[in-house]
Amino acid sequence: MLKKQEKRYRRHKRVRAKIFGTGKIPRFCVFRSSNHIYAQLINDEKGKTLVAACDLEIKKRKNKKTTLAAEVGELIAKKAIAKKINKVVFDRGGYKYHGRVKALAEGAREGGLKF
Repeated sequence: MLKKQEKRYRRHKRVRAKIFGTGKIPRFCVFRSSNHIYAQLINDEKGKTLVAACDLEIKKRKNKKTTLAAEVGELIAKKAIAKKINKVVFDRGGYKYHGRVKALAEGAREGGLKF
């Protein structure tokens, strides 16, 4: 029986085989730990992180994790638009698309990113 992390790693490899970010359309990568959520916009051609955001940057800590994730999505969208990035490719990192990952994606869409 495979562990939960190994299953996520296999899903992540399968997703990464199909997704590639460029300078104009970077990869919107999500990492979710048990306590925090992180998001990055990555140019895979150069191997550089263009923009990054996490829930540690948001000062309100009494919110639920899903509302914090939505705020992180809006924050990374703001930072991306400041660098003139409007379109991204979403990489859910092997996580299921619900809960905090979905809230992050919807927050980024509300902030102005298109994917």
